[in-house]
Amino acid sequence: MSRRCELTGKGPMSGNNVSHANNKTRRRFLPNLQDVSLQSEALGRSFKLRVSSAALRSVDHRGGLDAYLARAKDEELSPNAQKIKRDLAKAQTAA
Repeated sequence: MSRRCELTGKGPMSGNNVSHANNKTRRRFLPNLQDVSLQSEALGRSFKLRVSSAALRSVDHRGGLDAYLARAKDEELSPNAQKIKRDLAKAQTAA
């Protein structure tokens, strides 16, 4: 399973542990990923996604999954999220 957020594309970063004696050893900073079900009002169903906690706050702030995906860039989205975005666009043009 990939350690990458499906909505923002946020992934692992690298850096240093720095001791009190200023010794530096490499480490990884992993994103805080959560398995969540997000509801789409336009499609009338929920989707299971693996997203970071920061992305969950962004989804809440923008007013739900539909509004978030409408403004999201395709390069950041996972293939699964891109498919949901295409389905939303089809549902909105049909309505």
